[in-house]
Amino acid sequence: MTATERSVQLVRLAAEAAADKLADDILAYDVSDQLVITDAFVLCSATNDRQVHAIVDEIEDRLRIEADAKPVRREGEREGRWVLLDYIDIVVHVQHEEDRTFYALERLWKDCPSIALPDSVTQVAAQRAREAVTEVTE
Repeated sequence: MTATERSVQLVRLAAEAAADKLADDILAYDVSDQLVITDAFVLCSATNDRQVHAIVDEIEDRLRIEADAKPVRREGEREGRWVLLDYIDIVVHVQHEEDRTFYALERLWKDCPSIALPDSVTQVAAQRAREAVTEVTE
């Protein structure tokens, strides 16, 4: 079984929204063969709690407006370190970078196929990586 077309659409919208708020390390996995509760996971991280909240808000707005999707559950918002948005078809994890490193969810799901993200998401990540290298070398 593979993720549905609707799930892939939601993944792409969530990834674009996260990229717009400068989320780091945006990844998506098709977990439909491993889990019966959802089709896909989206993982991304932020450098501080305020950015975690901004990313979560943007994802919720984008999915509500463009896909008429609302999360059935939202966990971890108060702490702002790891917010989980459950859309049934997909689950979005927005983590503070320290928590992302510690829990390493991508290690748990590495055997699952990744879902290709839009060029706009991968281009933002590549540009930010180039800027970070430039800052270090200057």
